[in-house]
Amino acid sequence: MASESRLYQISGETKSHLLKFRLTTSRASKPQAVIYLIDKNTHEIRQDDDKTVYTSLDEIADDLPDSTPRFIFLSYPLTMPDGRLSVPYTMIYYLPINCNAATRMLYAGAKELIRNTAEVNKVIDIESAEDLEDIPKQLSG
Repeated sequence: MASESRLYQISGETKSHLLKFRLTTSRASKPQAVIYLIDKNTHEIRQDDDKTVYTSLDEIADDLPDSTPRFIFLSYPLTMPDGRLSVPYTMIYYLPINCNAATRMLYAGAKELIRNTAEVNKVIDIESAEDLEDIPKQLSG
């Protein structure tokens, strides 16, 4: 991880935003998500410019680029078979099939660093926005 931390930049603001998002969504009653990207010039990992907090998987799907990877942090409330509410905090690693090799490597190199920084328990890899439809099934299973 030492080499990744020298290559990629994660600002204190980004770290505190990720922590705050994780803590404030831990008891959410509806899905909440934020999208992060890597600036190609500075290699800074930061939230997408619009700073949107998404409340549905469809909204996320609408905003994902066709050929550029993204890190999506998602708190998704589920009712367990015994009636308890569970809100798993998950990172979705969106890596489109048609992404160029250089960008693919840039995001692959940062995956574990951002996962550890965000303190995410589970990572789900997807290749298309349509794959988001399967997320509830993957989280409950």
